[in-house]
Amino acid sequence: MPITTTTQQAILILKDGTVFKGKAFGKIGTATGEICFNTGMTGYQEVFTDPSYSGQILIMNNAHIGNYGTRAKDVESDGVKVKGVIGRNLEEKYSRFLAEESLQQYFEKEHLVAINGIDTRALVAHIRKQGAMNCIISSSNLDIENLKAKLEQVPSMDGLELASTVSTETPYFLGNENSKLRVAVLDFGVKATILTCLVERGVYVKVHNAKTSFEELEKFKPTGYFMSNGPGDPAPMDYAVKTVKQILAADKPLFGICLGHQLLALANNISTFKMHHGHRGLNHPVKNIITGKSEITTQNHGFGVNPDSVNANPTIEITHLNLNDNSIEGIRVKNKKAFSVQYHPEATPGPHDSRYLFDNFVEMMSTK
Repeated sequence: MPITTTTQQAILILKDGTVFKGKAFGKIGTATGEICFNTGMTGYQEVFTDPSYSGQILIMNNAHIGNYGTRAKDVESDGVKVKGVIGRNLEEKYSRFLAEESLQQYFEKEHLVAINGIDTRALVAHIRKQGAMNCIISSSNLDIENLKAKLEQVPSMDGLELASTVSTETPYFLGNENSKLRVAVLDFGVKATILTCLVERGVYVKVHNAKTSFEELEKFKPTGYFMSNGPGDPAPMDYAVKTVKQILAADKPLFGICLGHQLLALANNISTFKMHHGHRGLNHPVKNIITGKSEITTQNHGFGVNPDSVNANPTIEITHLNLNDNSIEGIRVKNKKAFSVQYHPEATPGPHDSRYLFDNFVEMMSTK
């Protein structure tokens, strides 16, 4: 008789040598990546399928994950993008009449390794103090020294270019092809709901591979450009920075989200940096400096733009600030139709406080 996930042992080892022991969940196997945590209490399936999490093992802070099951509709991409999941209570039983399968069934189908029964409060407190680092989880190999040796081979997220690995290989279209508003999307790991937010506003969208040239993008005759969210370090993405510079030189409307925000900064000679442990959740307070209003935002990023570099640039205006740590959450280029935010205004999961940014983008494209 096969060992069930309720009795199979599993182990988590951090790069600093810290060891946690728990129970297996999902696929029996081994997974490696950079450890990070999400503070959201709901929307776990949308989180797991966010391409911005590529290369990362995710701690879910909420005590119970999986209690409302899963369904095929609740996804942001073509499959799970996290490398592994760590939880306190990963639930096999669920209660929701719309659900199609359990979290365990979903993880098995998606070949996702997870570890259950971890004191996530202690683990998150450790990460908040020591910072993000690589880790390994395994339910098929419990040899600590052997796992530590495997962990040493995992590359650092600092300097790692991942956007091109999650980008669409072939372009595709969404929306009404007769619309006067045409947006060329550079897909660095775009979430499905972001595209939906554009289409709902009457935009005809063509989604391009991350490395598509500006000349090729122009063939679509776009009225605006969108730089998407995505995983990894923006600093090595010279190909994308070049494209953003060309869009700015052509004076075309441009909207960037998350990784797209960082690329707009780099295109204006503003440096980026790896954060201590990043921002991930759906309850981050942000102040809009222009309107004076605050909004509760959904965030998922481990890199940010350098505030000193922003302040030293006379062509850049800060539009949004994080109310927790005063980090830069939004900028716009003076005398250009170009702006960006560090967070995810489509907010799936999360409150819809920031969806006005899509309206702003549409208005920008509609204004002669």
